[in-house]
Amino acid sequence: VVLVSGHLDSWDVGQGAMDDGGGAFISWEALSLIKDLGLRPKRTLRLVLWTGEEQGGVGAKQYYQLHKENISNFDIVMESDEGTFQPSGLGFAGSAEARDIVKEIMTLLQPINVTDVYDNADGTDIAYWMREGVPGASLHNDINKYFWFHHSQGDTMTVQDPNQMNLCAAVWTVVSYVIADMEEMLPR
Repeated sequence: VVLVSGHLDSWDVGQGAMDDGGGAFISWEALSLIKDLGLRPKRTLRLVLWTGEEQGGVGAKQYYQLHKENISNFDIVMESDEGTFQPSGLGFAGSAEARDIVKEIMTLLQPINVTDVYDNADGTDIAYWMREGVPGASLHNDINKYFWFHHSQGDTMTVQDPNQMNLCAAVWTVVSYVIADMEEMLPR
């Protein structure tokens, strides 16, 4: 399983368009693009739209409890939760050998200048998996404006730039598809 995800946590103010509607959207869009292109990877691509992240990660905990007996089948868990602004690369948590593979995959994104691989993946919803050794990835993007809108009345659809979101979706699509279509799972 290659898991792509974002969460729905517009629970206080605003619409939650950036936090984390953008992450949910690019995860949905990645699978939609792969399907529209007629691509069929060797492994399962799974979209999870988490709930309850702001309430202690209860959705992620429940999902983990339901699926942890199949942990060896999870290739990578990916979460976008820091906005969907101009992407720069991926945060990655995993073995050195897996990191080298991810770095090679990221070279495919040179045409859109999104090739960096940063230490450590962030994501409340994927933390359970990463603690157990499943490789994890999080989207890195220009978060200079993130806290202008985070949990505010300003977190509306007008914050989202369609071009930047398309680039974020491209990153999510390429990385998830290539990993799902590799002959072997990422090394742990």
